[in-house]
Amino acid sequence: MDRVTTARTPRDRAAGLLRWYPRVWRERYGEEFTELLIADIAERPASVLRTLDVARAGLLARLAAAGLAELHVEPLADPGRRLRGSLGTLGAALMLCLALGTALCSQLAIAWARTVPASVAVPARQASLVMSVALLAFAALVVLAVLPVGFAITRNFSRRLLAPLLVLAAAVTALVFGAHHFIYQWPGTGGHGGLLPGGVQAFAWSLTFWFSSAWAHWAWLAGFGGWELAWMVASPLALAAATAAAMTLVRRVEFSPRLLAYETRLAAVACAIMGVFLGGCGYWICTGRHPVSVADAYAGLLDVAATVCLALALAAAYQAQRTALRTLRLARR
Repeated sequence: MDRVTTARTPRDRAAGLLRWYPRVWRERYGEEFTELLIADIAERPASVLRTLDVARAGLLARLAAAGLAELHVEPLADPGRRLRGSLGTLGAALMLCLALGTALCSQLAIAWARTVPASVAVPARQASLVMSVALLAFAALVVLAVLPVGFAITRNFSRRLLAPLLVLAAAVTALVFGAHHFIYQWPGTGGHGGLLPGGVQAFAWSLTFWFSSAWAHWAWLAGFGGWELAWMVASPLALAAATAAAMTLVRRVEFSPRLLAYETRLAAVACAIMGVFLGGCGYWICTGRHPVSVADAYAGLLDVAATVCLALALAAAYQAQRTALRTLRLARR
């Protein structure tokens, strides 16, 4: 809250309010806006409404910088920078979709192994087919997106890319080796249904070991070994670190206009594919997810929560993709 203090000058208070805005906005409008704030603070030393208004506008500017909102009053001074920001947010949202989708596919394979009523087996088979096809198509798009980006990073390598590259390499290495270590604890008895082989399903489950209803059962969780608990905590942190490093790389590398257009259109296809995957999740939960025990009921709630999070991540990805596409079109005029 913006309060008068004897220790802070009007310029200090204006600088504090300016931090609500993203760095790219401060670099362009910071000096002018600071002078306006200083004048307003001199006229109204204590104003809650001023603080709330600056916070609202600053958060909107941050959303716009991330490609999740549009500031129509802001001229398109640097379309490449804004486009990279949108693609960075888009990539992070799609990475979250991929993580949740992988976890849900693993849960479906486990539910298939425990299926008792025939009425549950049919929806599970249908949902598994839809989700497997969508996940395979999405994985293919990831490869098509990563290869040209990796080539561009190699061509435009600089010291400012070294830190995020090292973080990304370390996080991916930890995820791969950790998932391989716990792969033999796969409870899906080799995998059932879908197009993914049992070994791939086991690796996917191990990679998303943190996605477990065991968090709701302390007695069950207490029976886990120390390394298992450490992996359940470390794996999502490694995934978050990898995503953050990838976003930083996308925002720091100068990509060609053709590559930016290619990645934007590829992302539109990825959003459509994850929409199909989300439809498969909804169908499975609504028609074929019938808990047969208390533990299974907790797992069912976890699946519903993950599906809701998947829908929110997909909505964010779709909005970022729309902003990126609109920026691309405006830059070509």
